[in-house]
Amino acid sequence: METDADAKQSSLVLIKQGAEARVFESAFVGRRSIIKERFSKKYRHPSLDSKLTLKRLNAEARCMTKARRLGVSTPVLYAVDPVLHSLTFEYVEGPSVKEIFLDFGEQGIVEERMDDITKQIGDAIGKLHDGGLIHGDLTTSNMLVQSGSNQLVLIDFGLSFTSTLPEDKAVDLYVLERALLSMHSSCGNVMDRILAAYKKSSKQWSSTLNKLAQVRQRGRKRTMVG
Repeated sequence: METDADAKQSSLVLIKQGAEARVFESAFVGRRSIIKERFSKKYRHPSLDSKLTLKRLNAEARCMTKARRLGVSTPVLYAVDPVLHSLTFEYVEGPSVKEIFLDFGEQGIVEERMDDITKQIGDAIGKLHDGGLIHGDLTTSNMLVQSGSNQLVLIDFGLSFTSTLPEDKAVDLYVLERALLSMHSSCGNVMDRILAAYKKSSKQWSSTLNKLAQVRQRGRKRTMVG
């Protein structure tokens, strides 16, 4: 006889598996949804693992909620399950920025759309940083463009944390810059467009960009040593 748990499990469709979590497509109260379920770490003591996993789960939920309060579009959080260590949130229909930029690299850049996306990225990061929130994993895979509205939506706050330090903000930007250079170099200097929008959005951009120059310098030195 099928239990409620069996029925729930059978309705899950695995769409991504990473080092920290599995991501499923499902339904929540009749609405299309995403479930992100964090793994247990077998090398840790079970009670410690559960405590640490729950702490990270709650931190991710808080950061997503805070981002929305700061005016940044994120999926709506529907539920937090402390037993299964999972988050359930809104399914956002639309391509990732990664997919769009890869298409630009192959088919040619659509300038109007590139301008719109990069302005939204810079604006969103500026709002996060001025609100003391670091995303922690700014890549084009973690940015969606919602179908219909063309609204940029940030996802995956699993590495997010709160900080007002210019160094942390600069590292956040540097992670994005490295991702753009490795994945989307054929699109030109996309980071310049994003930083132009960031400067308009953030009141604290000067100290952050000064730190970014230092972070870049350290990155170049590590590359030369490597």
